[in-house]
Amino acid sequence: MNPRATPDHPVPGHAVCLDLRAGVHDPDGAVRAALDAPQPRGERRFLVLDDADRLVAHQLLHERLSSYGPARVVCLAVGAPGQRSLSRSLTLRPPGAGVLWLLDDPDDAALRPLVDVLATPEVFDAVLRALADVVRGVAVPSARVLEHDLTDEARARSWRQAVEGLAGPDVPALAPSETVPAELAVLLDESVPRSLSGHDWIPAPGRAGILLRTCEEALDDAVEGYTRVRGPAGLLGGSGRTPDLPGDIERVAGALARLRTAVAEAFAAAGGTRLTAEHRGQLRDRGIELPEMPREISRAGIVPALRDHTHDLIGRGLPLRSVAARLAALSSRTAPAGSAARLARLDEICGREERNRLAAQHPFTAGGSRAVASAVTAVLALVAGLWPVAGWALGPAVGVLSAGLAHLMLRRRPNRSPDGRLDGGGSTGAAPRLLGGLVGGAAGAGVGQALGLPLWAGAVAVTVAVAAVVALALRDWTRAVDDWWARVDPGSAGRAVRQIHTLVVTTAVHDWLFAEVRHHCSDGAGAVARLLRGLAATADAYAYEPGVEPGSEGRGVKEERVDAPATGANAAWSWQDWADSAGDDAWSDVPDEPPPGPGPAPAPPPAAPRSAGAAPHWLERRYGDGGPALVDTLVADLVDGTVRILDSCWAGIERDPGNAGRLPLDDRLTELLHETRVRLERDVAASPPPGAADRGERPDAARLTGVAPDAVARLLAADDDPDRTVPLCGPEHLRLLSHDPSATRQVRFVPEAMRRGATGDDIWRGTTEDVVWTRAGRHAGILRLVPLRGDVVRIVREEGAGTS
Repeated sequence: MNPRATPDHPVPGHAVCLDLRAGVHDPDGAVRAALDAPQPRGERRFLVLDDADRLVAHQLLHERLSSYGPARVVCLAVGAPGQRSLSRSLTLRPPGAGVLWLLDDPDDAALRPLVDVLATPEVFDAVLRALADVVRGVAVPSARVLEHDLTDEARARSWRQAVEGLAGPDVPALAPSETVPAELAVLLDESVPRSLSGHDWIPAPGRAGILLRTCEEALDDAVEGYTRVRGPAGLLGGSGRTPDLPGDIERVAGALARLRTAVAEAFAAAGGTRLTAEHRGQLRDRGIELPEMPREISRAGIVPALRDHTHDLIGRGLPLRSVAARLAALSSRTAPAGSAARLARLDEICGREERNRLAAQHPFTAGGSRAVASAVTAVLALVAGLWPVAGWALGPAVGVLSAGLAHLMLRRRPNRSPDGRLDGGGSTGAAPRLLGGLVGGAAGAGVGQALGLPLWAGAVAVTVAVAAVVALALRDWTRAVDDWWARVDPGSAGRAVRQIHTLVVTTAVHDWLFAEVRHHCSDGAGAVARLLRGLAATADAYAYEPGVEPGSEGRGVKEERVDAPATGANAAWSWQDWADSAGDDAWSDVPDEPPPGPGPAPAPPPAAPRSAGAAPHWLERRYGDGGPALVDTLVADLVDGTVRILDSCWAGIERDPGNAGRLPLDDRLTELLHETRVRLERDVAASPPPGAADRGERPDAARLTGVAPDAVARLLAADDDPDRTVPLCGPEHLRLLSHDPSATRQVRFVPEAMRRGATGDDIWRGTTEDVVWTRAGRHAGILRLVPLRGDVVRIVREEGAGTS
């Protein structure tokens, strides 16, 4: 606990605390600082620590607290040793003010928990209302308070884990997230927006368009000639004489080479990463027409999409460094490389080797293996020669027919131009067929002469042989034409033309038309990634900053109750002792000094201040090791605050993403971390951060601290037992207190976090209905306000005037 009695910084919404006791060097400065502290509109609360014997002397200071409008003041008057009466001014009168007289002169360490309790706005208002019902607005407090908190180790561990959960470890480069807004998705792939799908990127009148159409027409002519050449009509009819397949393919290769050159020149001319009007003109001269920017893709929609994407990644629970890695990958993917970078892809589609292969002359080969062709022809000639006598002529004639058809295939080969200008050469095996036919025919005639077959058998044999020779020739022709066509592969030119067209469209859309948008997206994503990395580094530096951990003084062991020693002025006594001594008191003036003579002398003040680790005798501290929801709650609060910090940067990213990544956010994140750490110290983060969006019901105190609220429920049981509280005065002050039990007022208070959640439904069922539920805090308990005897309090109307 901080050794000071008042907090170092005002808690938003709580009463402003100021210390006007004798040890303060500048009371006027303390009042000015309290007046400047922000407070909710229409709610001005001040908790004043002052010396009990200087209330009248500080009347003007008290009055100044109402300089900016009506103020409510609760004054903690710390008594001096031997003081038996209290003088207060009219400034501290109810209902706008009241005084709590602390007769036992506690030290700052004992005052700090009481100040924390009274500064809570709900408790402050309830105490002020109770003081309005007390005689002359002055009472002596009696308290029993339970404090639910964390051990030092649990607090340090949970804070470290929360900051690690916010920042995350260093991660390698990652791929962009699979799910991105539509405005960003179109920049990640090479798709074309629907509004541009019907645009003619390479119009026919342009240079590139003419070359594209020439290539397509030559390819169509080659395909048509190939269709006419293959099959029986190409070999035996006249349709195979006119097509000029080598010429058509030559035109295809030439047009494809010129198209590739034109596209390469266009890519190089507009190879920058930003499209200008001059680039548009150069592209138009080369036959590439760019449309206007489509409405669905604009620079204005990029940063909002980046914001939504960043919020989505953070909302999935990714730490800052992981989000930064994904945004950096998005920046790299969307950065335009320029159309000049597409030249390598153009070479892959239509490189020099491919163009040379297409323009080369490929030989035409038909008939398969020459030995097989000769053997097949010999067999067929043998069959034809089986006709007795006539077989001597018919057998060799079949061989001549086979050789003639082979020679015809060679003359009409598809790799030869009609004018002979282009000729890839060929081989059809006419000579082996002729030789095989002659040998087979002669052998067949000899066999037929010996067998003496009937005429009809010879006629059938000749017919079968001739039909087989023609059929095999047509088969060899078709296969040879198809084989040559496959080796030439003009279809690859068609594929290259289509791929070049697709490449031009992709380049035009993503490298030229979307260049400015891609630049904006890449710069914006990179800026956000740099900001997130900087925030993560700041969080790490704050989390591991060396030094004594704030608020670590006085922390105890888990579930430990720490009580002050019951000696001297702090000796515990019960309300029964007060009642027993009532008969010895007289309703008379009490002298300022104790009467001389024998009797117990007042206990002297402690020789030395009590240790900051010792709890006041009215305070019971219970420490937990942290509940299951503590770290997640802290991380969620830090993430929400970080998102709010980023939200202030999106306008700068929209204007100038290049410089937005260097925005100074360290101070703001440090403030967020400090505010979250303060709430962790104050109430274990049970209260929501100021200005945070409502994320639904926050976890209850038990899930945050790991301490069950049963003891609080038992303390706040409905029966009104005075012995449950401990008076903040010693036995020697009994005669100053009123003896009317009905004049005593009581305030019961519990943080809202202790009753919400699943754990709070049953245990609070037996508690009293007048409990004040506070929005924040780690203290719960009972404050009893005991009035003083009527002649103990003196009211001074003006400084230096008489008493009333």
